[in-house]
Amino acid sequence: MIEIVEMSPRDGLQNEDAVLSTSDKVELVSRAVRAGARRIEVTSFVNPRRVPQMADADELMAALPRYEGVSYAGLVMNGRGLDRALAAGVDEVDVVVVATDTFCGRNQGMTTEEACVLAASLVSEARSAGVFTTVTVGASFGCPFEGEVSLDRLREVLGRVVDAAPDELALADTIGVAVPADVTARLALARSLTDLPLRLHLHDTRHTGVANAVAAVAAGVSTLDASIGGAGGCPFAPAATGNVATEDLVYLFGRSGQSTGLDLAETITAAEWLEERLGTRLPSALLRAGGFPSG
Repeated sequence: MIEIVEMSPRDGLQNEDAVLSTSDKVELVSRAVRAGARRIEVTSFVNPRRVPQMADADELMAALPRYEGVSYAGLVMNGRGLDRALAAGVDEVDVVVVATDTFCGRNQGMTTEEACVLAASLVSEARSAGVFTTVTVGASFGCPFEGEVSLDRLREVLGRVVDAAPDELALADTIGVAVPADVTARLALARSLTDLPLRLHLHDTRHTGVANAVAAVAAGVSTLDASIGGAGGCPFAPAATGNVATEDLVYLFGRSGQSTGLDLAETITAAEWLEERLGTRLPSALLRAGGFPSG
């Protein structure tokens, strides 16, 4: 079973020019649930002046219907964000540590070392509240400001993150530079350091996202982030485009005999709806071509 964590309400929307209404975000989450999504990153509890697309995080959580077996995650960057997320009733929190100092400074206003210390504190507090925690190491495969991220640097950062003892560790190809060989090598490195469940966050900037998903599953990682329609990007990373499209992965693994628990037709319908709401062409391949056989 391939588990897809649906990112469209958060990472999918945070870099789009259009700011969806809270009611439209509720509809997006509901469509994801109808398609079969069971883990959804619905928002981020960050400064609304920096990410205006996420300004309604508290209102959104209050408006979202609850579905049995569906877990809502919120991204947090600091103690204030965690307090808001816990008060809002999230089921999971995602804490970010960026692997390079320059990008971490742009993204979080601190060094990577400082972000590791903060992450440990946030994980501990969330655990005390009984909330599932993921630490995502951003720019695990490359940085838009510093370029290549060496395996030695990644080993150093992962070691600090593992010491924080989250429930799950995610490696993020934040700017979409990875190729399958990178995925294989870096997941092997992570596995050598921890037995924590691993997850991979993929962007399709250079059209390697689907191939990287295959490499991840071949390496034994079965939890992948994706976004309906391939929407998304990072507002603090130049030229960072959308996540790998959920429907593209549903088609890929379905045709390969591996279940995602997601309905392809429903996911494509959700992508069509999101494209119309955003008023922009989304990069999903299945949105253009449809499934096969077409009937």
